[in-house]
Amino acid sequence: MGIALIIILVVATIAIIILVKKMLYICQPNEVLIFSGTHRRIGSRKVGYKVIRGGRKLKLPLVEVVDRMDLTNMAINVAVRGAFSHGGIPLNVEGVANLKVAGEEPILGNAVERLLGKSRQELASIAKETLEGNLRGVLAKLTPEQVNEDKLAFAKQLMDEADNDLNRLGLVLDTLKIQNVSDDVGYLDSIGRIKGAEIRRDAVIAEANSKAASVVKDASNVQETELVRIDAAIRTLEADIKRKIADAQTQKAARVAEERGTVVAEVAEARAAIDVQKARIEQVKRKLEADVLEPARADMDAKINGARGLAAKITEEGKATVQVLSRITEAWKQAGPNARDVFLMQKLQRLVETMTQTVRSVKVDKVTVLGVGTQGDALAPKVISAAEQIKSTLGVDILGALQQRMQTPARAGGSRPAPQSPPQSPAPQR
Repeated sequence: MGIALIIILVVATIAIIILVKKMLYICQPNEVLIFSGTHRRIGSRKVGYKVIRGGRKLKLPLVEVVDRMDLTNMAINVAVRGAFSHGGIPLNVEGVANLKVAGEEPILGNAVERLLGKSRQELASIAKETLEGNLRGVLAKLTPEQVNEDKLAFAKQLMDEADNDLNRLGLVLDTLKIQNVSDDVGYLDSIGRIKGAEIRRDAVIAEANSKAASVVKDASNVQETELVRIDAAIRTLEADIKRKIADAQTQKAARVAEERGTVVAEVAEARAAIDVQKARIEQVKRKLEADVLEPARADMDAKINGARGLAAKITEEGKATVQVLSRITEAWKQAGPNARDVFLMQKLQRLVETMTQTVRSVKVDKVTVLGVGTQGDALAPKVISAAEQIKSTLGVDILGALQQRMQTPARAGGSRPAPQSPPQSPAPQR
């Protein structure tokens, strides 16, 4: 009885162990367990499964179903051919992506709902198609130059766009590398040739710049050398000038004293010369007074005395003339109306002489006096009577003189007879 009980207990224990082993599920670190059949709440959602990651759990018999999802990495080769880029150039892109099933909520819930029960090949195919679609969408936004020049930026932009789609599926993209970008029309090759030419051009320019910089550096070194030499020369000249200035300053007092003595001597000599010149001026002044001033004064006195005598003579003659004119005036007044005729008779001789001189070269055969006076009297008897009166009064024969002048031919260069002075009329008595 006791043995049978022990055997039963042993069998029961073994049966329990086998049952527990069958009902107990242990979750590895690289996987998750999904216990379906019981309801639980995740946030605001109510789901009919429970996820176990890294642990163990007993399955309720006849109630729950357990599924495993592998969380290990999946490497997928992504390749597209003839995908049009921005600008219409078809490109061929090859790359590799590393992705896995998400192990955290809420993305894990998407994987449970969409990928539970699918094999890894099916998961890889879904992920590849999704990535290739995203790759074509990203290529349509980029130019071939952008795709070819910056593959890292291209991959990052592709990952940013693919993450959203993959997360909806419950997948997580770990890495994405673009391995090759090519085209069937040779566009990228031409870009490569252009880039190569630009690189060679930049190399030539860099070499030329290097040579120019070397030449500039050499010129700068020469310039600095010349500047140092010029600066040394300037400093030498400045030192020489300072030395000369110091010598000049030390010699200044001696030179000033010497020049001052010379000036004092010249001043004394000039003063002595001034005294000599003053004496000479005094001597010349006295000599001028003796030789010029005294004779001039004597001559002046003589001329003054002569002028006084002449003035006295002129004064006396003027007084005599005044007395004669006074007597003539008195005689004129005493003669009354005939004074004018008497004065004219005294001047008639000179008038006749002048008249005869004007007709010396004229030959006159006969002179006849015609005409009538202003009162109707005969002019000829009056002229003859006046001539006779002049002849008897003054002794001047006017008609005879005219006749003699007319009969005597004019001689060239001949001397004229001296005119007879008219008789002076007796001075009128007072």
